[in-house]
Amino acid sequence: MVTVNDDAGTQDVTAQRRRLRRVVLSSYLGSTFEFYDFLLYASATALVFGPVFFSGMSPQTATLASVATFTSGYLARPLGGILFGHFGDRMGRKTTLVVSMTMMGVATILIGAIPPPSVLGSWSAVILVILRLCQGIAVGGEWGGAVLMALEHAENSTRRAFYAAFANAGAPSGSVLGSLAMAAVALLPREQFLGWGWRIPFLLSAVLLVIGLFIRTRVTESPVFEAAFVQRRNEAKQKPPILEILRKPKPVILTALGCMASFSVNAIFATVGISYAVEAGVSRSFALLAYGICMFIEIFTVLAFARLADRIGRRRVLLGGMTGLAVLSYPVFMMLGSGSSVLVLLAFILLFPLCHGSNYGPTAAFIAEQFGTSSRYTGASLGYQLASLLGGGITPLIVAATTAAHSGPAAPALPVVAFAIVSLIALLAIRETKGTDLRAAPQS
Repeated sequence: MVTVNDDAGTQDVTAQRRRLRRVVLSSYLGSTFEFYDFLLYASATALVFGPVFFSGMSPQTATLASVATFTSGYLARPLGGILFGHFGDRMGRKTTLVVSMTMMGVATILIGAIPPPSVLGSWSAVILVILRLCQGIAVGGEWGGAVLMALEHAENSTRRAFYAAFANAGAPSGSVLGSLAMAAVALLPREQFLGWGWRIPFLLSAVLLVIGLFIRTRVTESPVFEAAFVQRRNEAKQKPPILEILRKPKPVILTALGCMASFSVNAIFATVGISYAVEAGVSRSFALLAYGICMFIEIFTVLAFARLADRIGRRRVLLGGMTGLAVLSYPVFMMLGSGSSVLVLLAFILLFPLCHGSNYGPTAAFIAEQFGTSSRYTGASLGYQLASLLGGGITPLIVAATTAAHSGPAAPALPVVAFAIVSLIALLAIRETKGTDLRAAPQS
């Protein structure tokens, strides 16, 4: 007679759930802290870096120079995706995430400590760009690892997109923290704010770094990666993950094009959108507060749309969000330029929690599920970071240049609409990934 130990099975299931909750929490908090650092720079781009580091230029030229330093971080993100993706696919997700978080935290702290141009001259701006590049490389490695840890721990769950989306929910959470921190110091008199007040949110990153590293070192490695690692040990020669991706580049290209419009929204409204509202008559503090409010709401809409993607499919939710983005961009910029605090708040809510949330919620699972385990970290990171470069890195420069040359809401809105149309076309050409077997998912 065979005795079945039901208690042992129950304890095992309970332990698995506990590990999954810990990993999801780690992905969320780690992503929150990293995006606090990365997106804090966006608020500083709109309000600080022009007059502080490029004060010898005209206001419009200083804004363009400031936005260019912001863009440099996006240029470095694909490099970070390839670099950290390689080691994440070969050595493990957990170790790579610890390194990326450390790199991001140190770079952000040092930005807050850059001596002003009155001390270092033009070298201050050079150091700013170098540290921004370090931020870009670090966040390029962060997203893929955070998503995969949650996704692969929840491989058999019907809520896989929901759990993976906690890494994405960290982006608006980080934006909330960064916006509130910058809004608080923006209450200082202008001279004090530009002299030393803006540095405080950057220096506070030291506290977040300590907390984040403590949490991240306590999680277990992805079971999907461990199984693949054991299987690969007996292989005589392993190709670098990037070569596997480049051999069949279609998933990377289509995911990058399909998701780039949502990044254009985030980058434009965190930089040009805030300054656009301020120039129209809204106070600096209110514009940052409105941005922070809509980012807080988006934390929940990202998770809600990811849960919807678990039910009806990732692609359907993404297509709906992109359509809304194309339709609402122009009216939203009209509201931002109205000078009305109520309309500015409504504009941010329409674009972020609704349009951006419906695009960003399913993105984590949708991109990661396109690739096999041996190259998933590299493929997902590269696809996501190329989308961020195309949508988030280039678009603010285009919008800053067009708004400098032309007035009115059409100048900033039309690039967003164009990106949304391209993303819609790409999404129609890519496969649905709901229900994909993570241990056997081929590239296609």
